[in-house]
Amino acid sequence: MTRALEVTSHDTATSAGTASTRVDEGQALDSVFSYRELLRLDEALTMSSRETGLRFTLYIGDLGAQTRRRAEELFEHSGGHLTESVLLAVSPGQRVVEVVVGAAASRRLPDRACALAVLSMTNSFASGDLVGGIVNGLRQLSDQAGHPRNLRIH
Repeated sequence: MTRALEVTSHDTATSAGTASTRVDEGQALDSVFSYRELLRLDEALTMSSRETGLRFTLYIGDLGAQTRRRAEELFEHSGGHLTESVLLAVSPGQRVVEVVVGAAASRRLPDRACALAVLSMTNSFASGDLVGGIVNGLRQLSDQAGHPRNLRIH
């Protein structure tokens, strides 16, 4: 069975200044981020998913020469078949942020909302705050997506 990949494109490559960072594949994640930073990222992803009912995933690392294509591949491998998925791919060394949104999620996260979140993130990145930028970007995306109608918040 063939299924078309329905995604909304957000061409967010930017040359805004960010600190160049590179993590080799063999390098442990906890040697790049502190335990506290990893907790902040995990909490932001968890809260964004809980509050919106969308499935948020995060990729931080090199995206190669064709950043959009690689982000779409990562999206597909991380559950992109779920139309309510959102992938945030950040490549600090390349100064690129890609947002890939599934078909159902794109109705709640239009291009403009994603572009504003990316702009906010790149501003934080320029000041050297990678984790804070990602956390704030996830908050902006989840605020824009809002609560799904059938999700009860206690």
